[in-house]
Amino acid sequence: MVYVGIPKGQADQEEEVLKTIQDGDSDELTIKRFTESREKPGALWHIYAAKDTEKIREFLKKVAEEQGQENPVDHDPIHDQSWYLDRSLRKRLHQEYGVQGWAIVQFLGDVVFIPAGAPHQARTRDTVHNLYSCIKVAEDFVSPEHVKHCFWLTQEFRYLSHTHTNHEDKLQVKNVIYHAVKDAVGILRANESSLSRP
Repeated sequence: MVYVGIPKGQADQEEEVLKTIQDGDSDELTIKRFTESREKPGALWHIYAAKDTEKIREFLKKVAEEQGQENPVDHDPIHDQSWYLDRSLRKRLHQEYGVQGWAIVQFLGDVVFIPAGAPHQARTRDTVHNLYSCIKVAEDFVSPEHVKHCFWLTQEFRYLSHTHTNHEDKLQVKNVIYHAVKDAVGILRANESSLSRP
């Protein structure tokens, strides 16, 4: 979070942000960062364990059906990013499926790492969905420990409709694997003579 702009003279907005943070199930230390330390919050995240993805997907489809919405085969309620789990839906998800996530308020200067495949959402105000006006810098990366999971996500994207924003392979996992192996082989060949000495 590289910038958080707080309008001057809008005390009511501060109360609204505090309420959003509290309703977001944030812990007491996080609330104190805002109320006592006067740090600038930019976004409220809810992050779930990757192992709970299928339960969350099933829950979102169930809620959509209850609301009379369709669940097309070539769409995915998680990848569509069309749902926000508010407090009542998060509570219901926990009660019915045993799934509970982590609430993280991202303050100015904070970095949030989201593990590969972990469903997540950011809560914001108004249309922009930020607690205050803010600028975030995001970077996707593939760590060696999560290549398998990233590859699995890429396979999930293939089943989305061709017009879906997540249909393309944004992570380029196959290219990452190819270049990692190519570089490793190049280093081994360059040091072949020193490796063969007794």
